[in-house]
Amino acid sequence: MGIGIEFWLVFIAFVAVMLSMDLFVFHKKDKAVNMKEALLWSAFWISLAIAFNYGVYYYFGKIKAVEFLTGYLIEESLSVDNLFVFILIFGFFKIDAKFQHKILFWGIIGAIIMRAFFIFAGVALIQKFVWVMYLFGAFLVYTGIKLIFEKDDAEYNPNKNFFIRGFKKVFPVTNDTSKSSFFVRRDKILYATPFFITLLVIEASDLIFAVDSIPAVLSVSKDPFIVYTSNIFAILGLRSMYFALNGIMAYFHYLKYALSGILTFIGIKMMVNEFCVEFGYHFQISNFVSLGVIVSFLTISILLSVAIKKK
Repeated sequence: MGIGIEFWLVFIAFVAVMLSMDLFVFHKKDKAVNMKEALLWSAFWISLAIAFNYGVYYYFGKIKAVEFLTGYLIEESLSVDNLFVFILIFGFFKIDAKFQHKILFWGIIGAIIMRAFFIFAGVALIQKFVWVMYLFGAFLVYTGIKLIFEKDDAEYNPNKNFFIRGFKKVFPVTNDTSKSSFFVRRDKILYATPFFITLLVIEASDLIFAVDSIPAVLSVSKDPFIVYTSNIFAILGLRSMYFALNGIMAYFHYLKYALSGILTFIGIKMMVNEFCVEFGYHFQISNFVSLGVIVSFLTISILLSVAIKKK
């Protein structure tokens, strides 16, 4: 039995209230977010996710709670890799730190809408076509292996993005970054600013990121409510994680190896579990095992990074 519409409405209302307070109360002025503030906000969003997970346990039981927690950890761990891309994007466009929070805020609004589409489409495909699980699994294994061989010092140039080049051909763009407006009007002509271009690149990067993360979370649960809420809670904490990450990047030196292991494991799990269900074998890689593997990979990568930093 599916989760009732009232839970969806309460969750959507909760997200709308939290985002409104974030923009119009706590961050209504453009200012740089320091390390202490970022860590406190990160702790706040993680605490909210834990509290919500308890609510899932209370209303829907242990299995749903484990699904939510596992999906949340998958999304959080994969989000860290995406945050490194955000750092490169802001650096390339030379966006001042005090304007970055506003851009990330509107980027998250777009991500919330896109994730809803991806998740419902993914669930619908899995329910209609069984072979999609094998396709998702194989894609995650490929992505995990490919991640190991990616060069860390590869040149990053968002202007080479096909969508950005197309946008600049049809819409005038100014280089003015004196104000944090997305658009400015000069001589009755409307121009897009570097802030809007930066927002477009961030949305494009999140779109690419969702191609990896959504199949990964769907390996844990096919319940749209669990998949969507775990995604959104991870996304809501992205901004504070980004500002905290700027100061502790050295502790994620081996992160890509952990992410590679997580994606590869999840891909194998999807294919193995689907194969066993299809052919009647009584074997499943449980979400408890997945949870342990994810935590282990992340913990080991951070401990190794700390050890290297000390040396």
